[in-house]
Amino acid sequence: MAFVLKRSDSYSWPVAFSQPANGGKRVKSEFTAKFARLSQSRIVEIQEQVQKRIDGDESQTISDISMAEEVLVGWEGIQDENGEELLFSDQAKSELLEVPMLSATIVEAYFSSLVEEKRKN
Repeated sequence: MAFVLKRSDSYSWPVAFSQPANGGKRVKSEFTAKFARLSQSRIVEIQEQVQKRIDGDESQTISDISMAEEVLVGWEGIQDENGEELLFSDQAKSELLEVPMLSATIVEAYFSSLVEEKRKN
């Protein structure tokens, strides 16, 4: 297949998440995130900010929530408490990113989507 320079602004990618539940168990769930296609220069900026945070330099760093806000532009497979499909909106995204550790999971899924994993034959 030939490489096509023109690209869409976003793409879909699965996100698997596990939350604590009663009795020391975990509840696993999955949804499909719609991720923004960031430019290579923006990805490098984010990686540099993340590295600064790792190195203990808190100036000009980016949080998991900030990054998830930037890359998450839609979703499928998220329901409300009544089992109805939750439509994407800025308000719903803000609520979603308040779920403990979910923004970090979204960021991890985003970066995983950018790297082709080597598979064993």
